[in-house]
Amino acid sequence: MTELLVIRHGETDWNRAHRFQGQIDVPLNALGRLQAQRLGQRLAAERADALVCSDLQRALATAAPLAQAWGLTPQAQPLWREQGFGLLEGLDVATIQRQHAELWAQWIRHQADYALPGGGESNTAFHARVLRALAALVAAHPGQRVVLVTHGGVLDMLWRSAHGLALSGPRCCEIPNTGLNRLRCQAGRIEVLEWADAAHLDGLPAQPSTVQRQHHAA
Repeated sequence: MTELLVIRHGETDWNRAHRFQGQIDVPLNALGRLQAQRLGQRLAAERADALVCSDLQRALATAAPLAQAWGLTPQAQPLWREQGFGLLEGLDVATIQRQHAELWAQWIRHQADYALPGGGESNTAFHARVLRALAALVAAHPGQRVVLVTHGGVLDMLWRSAHGLALSGPRCCEIPNTGLNRLRCQAGRIEVLEWADAAHLDGLPAQPSTVQRQHHAA
């Protein structure tokens, strides 16, 4: 059995502006850096055998306070990147609706096998990538406690897998920036122990709901 603490990166300006990030390397904003600091303070007394993260800077910067607290070097892995959104990366929702109305109409149908043009990933392909990364992580850390800093789309795929949900349809779980999500993985099964715990962010500006907002680019 492998215990996982999976964390979405801190906020970016593109999150706040409802702009597709995907695999564009966007930095944390001031609030995101503060969220990461709060995260490091909250988890400093906990134990971790390994610290793994996406290789995009918003995940690496979120992991930095944890790395300092635990004396661990983050293992940056491209397989944990956000879903690729092809031609829509870098655009905000209003611009997409105005300039790419047909693509937007297709996207919001939330069909599992639909991939946006320009190198986008379908939910089916993205889910397969996430499960491949998870299998490798569990195999490398049997019986250990691993902290993973990644993206909202990855967490959505893990939630769907744990609950046996279809890959079609909109997101149905909250995924706050730097929220704590505790999982247990064994024999190919994912068990959710705790989800979306953001108590360490009390007193900070509220985050917009992430339910049904996967198009806002985790």
